[in-house]
Amino acid sequence: MTAVPHEPPRVFRDALLVTQDPGRRVLRGDVRVDSGRITHVGPNAPREGAEIVEAHDRALVPGFVNLHTHVAMHPLRGIADDRELAGFLETLFAVDARRVEGDVEAGARAGVAEMLLGGTTSFLDLYYLEDAVARAVDDLGIRGFLGWAVLDPELTTQHGKPLDNARGFIARWKDSPRVRPLVAPQGVYVCNQETWLGARELAEHSGTLVHYHLSETRREVHEHETKTGRRPVDWLEEIGFLGPGQVAAHAVWLTSHEIHSLAQRKVGIAHCASSNLKLASGGVAPVVELRAAGASVGLGTDSVASNNSLSMLREMHLAGLVQKNHRWDATALGAQTLLDLATIEGARALGREVELGSLEVGKRADFSLFRLDHPTLLPARPEAIVSHLAYSASEEAVDSVYVDGVPVVKGRQLLRGDWEAIRKGLEAAAESLWSARSE
Repeated sequence: MTAVPHEPPRVFRDALLVTQDPGRRVLRGDVRVDSGRITHVGPNAPREGAEIVEAHDRALVPGFVNLHTHVAMHPLRGIADDRELAGFLETLFAVDARRVEGDVEAGARAGVAEMLLGGTTSFLDLYYLEDAVARAVDDLGIRGFLGWAVLDPELTTQHGKPLDNARGFIARWKDSPRVRPLVAPQGVYVCNQETWLGARELAEHSGTLVHYHLSETRREVHEHETKTGRRPVDWLEEIGFLGPGQVAAHAVWLTSHEIHSLAQRKVGIAHCASSNLKLASGGVAPVVELRAAGASVGLGTDSVASNNSLSMLREMHLAGLVQKNHRWDATALGAQTLLDLATIEGARALGREVELGSLEVGKRADFSLFRLDHPTLLPARPEAIVSHLAYSASEEAVDSVYVDGVPVVKGRQLLRGDWEAIRKGLEAAAESLWSARSE
């Protein structure tokens, strides 16, 4: 594991600060970073011993939190487009069975690079062979919350028992400065009661999060209700699974009772608008109702196989438009709320809001510098910057990215990885995987 590099103190001078603090202040000012933490936000930061970064033509924005990914699936972008969910999964399962650790790492490195270049500094992942993903995180410098996929032993292609694999992964990476390992039951369709409760017990024993898919499709809900007599959320509540320290992805097909159960049990929700729409799973996730009930809701892209992009900027834009259109309400999920979902609310769902998600003294120095002269951020007015980020900004406007105060992107160039080598590794992995489509 790579130690976080020692960095000199830095003062980012005269930037447009999109703080995302409790007052959601947008102001001209400085940010000082010492030993990976923010020590000053506002005018006239102390400069003693600090490297000065002139940032008058930059917006300094908290790093985005991508709350649901399968980042290693990067070689599979476009492999199963324009198919209904059953056909999509048939292709993915056939290809997935051929994956080995080397191509998982190649995919993860490309996915992490894409996220960093788009201003994402933290992500929550669900996959297997997560050691390969952890190495990519460690090398490239992003912050990864990595869940080892767990399912019933008789249904897995993993070597060994999935819960034991997750336990070993957590033990190997629990002391990493950038990797937060966790357990990730796949979903009710492949996990029985013993597996769910085993995952919860492992998380409680190791002090980790739990991440899982939940009520993504009507078919999932119907089949589980036919099998158990209970809808997924009600069943998980009944068996004693639901509780704090969990993040459920999708959560589209929910009743009012289930919404309140998730909120009451303090389960975080990863809303994946693009993926749900592209797979035509039907329905619109009850994001407004979940938030009104008190649930923490963030945004996730899902994988590039079902979304085709890891862009949190695009996810904000689409999530807002879908809710407005669905509700015939132009005020639903406004620009400030969308930016909240991509930053501080995503951090809250992870239980990390005291460290991540905003520019505040004492927090981790995870942020991006956006070029205010980029066409998609004009006119560069303070009162418009939140709207621009939610509705128009392009990844090309992201100039630099810092994680723990360490520069990982500068001038749109990765600093801890060779993009050409990453690209070649990805193409080599895709070559063998794509051939499985027609076999």
